[in-house]
Amino acid sequence: MSKTKVSIIGGAGYGAAELLRHLIVRDDVEVLRVSSKDYVGKTIGQVHRSLFGLEKTDLVIQDITPQECVAGADIVFLAMPHIITARVAMELFDTGVRIIDLSGDFRLDSLDDYIRDYAPEHPCAERLGTFTYGMPELNAEAIKTAQHVASPGCFATGIAVGLLPLAKAGILVDSNVRTVAMTGSSGSGVRPIEGTHHPVRTNNLKAYKTLQHQHRAEILQTLGKAGASNTSLDFIPVSAPLVRGILAISQLDLPENFSEDDIQKLYEEYYADHRSVIVMPLGQSPEVVAVKNTIRVEVGISVRIDEETGKRTLACISAIDNLVKGGAGQAIQSFNLMTGKDASFGLDQPGIWP
Repeated sequence: MSKTKVSIIGGAGYGAAELLRHLIVRDDVEVLRVSSKDYVGKTIGQVHRSLFGLEKTDLVIQDITPQECVAGADIVFLAMPHIITARVAMELFDTGVRIIDLSGDFRLDSLDDYIRDYAPEHPCAERLGTFTYGMPELNAEAIKTAQHVASPGCFATGIAVGLLPLAKAGILVDSNVRTVAMTGSSGSGVRPIEGTHHPVRTNNLKAYKTLQHQHRAEILQTLGKAGASNTSLDFIPVSAPLVRGILAISQLDLPENFSEDDIQKLYEEYYADHRSVIVMPLGQSPEVVAVKNTIRVEVGISVRIDEETGKRTLACISAIDNLVKGGAGQAIQSFNLMTGKDASFGLDQPGIWP
């Protein structure tokens, strides 16, 4: 079997750990190099303890230039924070290597959105809108031939995948979506900060970045490309006392000509060809523990009709693992499509229950 040669720039974080967990066990992939400013000289097995003692984990993390890291590589994964990633990407555009970026630097089309949500400036603003958005449930065909892919954010994935069928059906027109989504601590990255410190998080729930989270614009942009129009989103993220997982609960007013069975059918038809998305039977709600450590997405819907007014409210609930489907695993789905495979190739393992 011919092997696709890959490199990873930004090899010290949770994203890199997930990439390596899935890639080093594959016979069709050769990891050439892993670079980072941290843990230089240590092996990937020493840095990422779940890999310790396994085959192919004696690869040493190097502090080398981006060009040196991608020499001979077919595809490079960029697993660094925003701004840093864009500057590294600028050094790679002329090398011919295909790029899969896990940061937020190239997800948005609008510079104004980027400046509001990420940083006062973008190092290469002219590249905004040129990366293919790496969500297989929306862009599978475009990803296959993409030179540069921007992998979606975790909240954006969990929320948008739960709403895409509604956008395609024309239900998200002149509508307001109200979403509350709870997330695990790993979404804050490998470096400990006050808000994710274990003693204050483990027995706690708290809202943060209320109505101002940076993924809001990304979600609206994604839904717009799926068919939504003049849709608004009120999004409240919640810090939850778990390591992995996102549970997103979205509500909106439903037009009178749609029943609960109609909506269920929309979802089943939309995701019929996406085997990693499981549409739950009516009356059964998605759960984070069922998708933990996997690429799977559970989506479930419910409709309530007010007996007095006839008003219909639709609730959509979705569950993902923020590090897999919401992070590195979705980047590997793009990698699979870019190398001629099914999106979920090598990612089909079931969850751990409970």
